[in-house]
Amino acid sequence: MQKPDSLIFDMDGTLWDAVDTYAHSWNVVFAELGIDKTITRDVLADMVGMEGKKVIEILMPEFDHDKRVEIYALVNGRRHNLISEKGGILYDGVKEGLKILADKYPLFILSNCAKGIIRQFIDWAGIDDLIKDELAHGVNFMPKNHNIKLLMDKHGLKNPVYVGDTAGDGEQSRLAGIPFVFISYGFGTTTDYDLKFDDFTSLVNYFANL
Repeated sequence: MQKPDSLIFDMDGTLWDAVDTYAHSWNVVFAELGIDKTITRDVLADMVGMEGKKVIEILMPEFDHDKRVEIYALVNGRRHNLISEKGGILYDGVKEGLKILADKYPLFILSNCAKGIIRQFIDWAGIDDLIKDELAHGVNFMPKNHNIKLLMDKHGLKNPVYVGDTAGDGEQSRLAGIPFVFISYGFGTTTDYDLKFDDFTSLVNYFANL
C-alpha cells in the first residue's frame, strides 16, 4: 500500500466506545414515552456501525416506520446532552496519536451516526484542532462509500485510507475504491483488509513513520 495523503477515521469502535451512553439515551426516551423496553449494551454493541434506518428496524419492530423515526429523533436529541455529560471511553493512545498524525496528514472522521454526534464527540474529546472535517450518515442518509467520495471531492484527496473496526467498513472502503485499515479492538471482525492493527498506538507508529 502506497503512502496515503489523508486518513479518514470511523468513530464508534475506532476512536471511542460510547455504547453505554447510547443505550442510556434510548432507555431515557423509552421511559419518558411509557414504552416498556430496555436496550442493553450487548444489544447495541452488535449494531455499532449500522445505518440508523437498520438500527431502528431492529430495535423497534413493533412500531411503523414513522413512529420509529419520531422516537429516533427524540433519542438523538437526548443523546446530544448525554454525550456532553457522560461522554464515553476514548481508546488508549487516541488523543496523543491523533496529535502526532495531524502533523503529517489531514485527518477526517466519517461515521454512520446521526447528524451532530461527531461534532459532540470532537468537542468532548478536545480534538477540534486536529480534525480537518467530518461527515455523518445523518447529514444525507447516504452510505459510507458515497460519503467517502464526498470528502475526497471536497478536499481534493487522491489517496486516502479508511480506518474502521467492522466488515461493513471494509466493504464500504472497497466500494469507494480506497484501502481499508482494520483495527481489531473495536466491535467487529473481518479478514478483508489491507492493514490490521491491534491497538491505536501501533497504527500511529506505522503511519507516522511512512
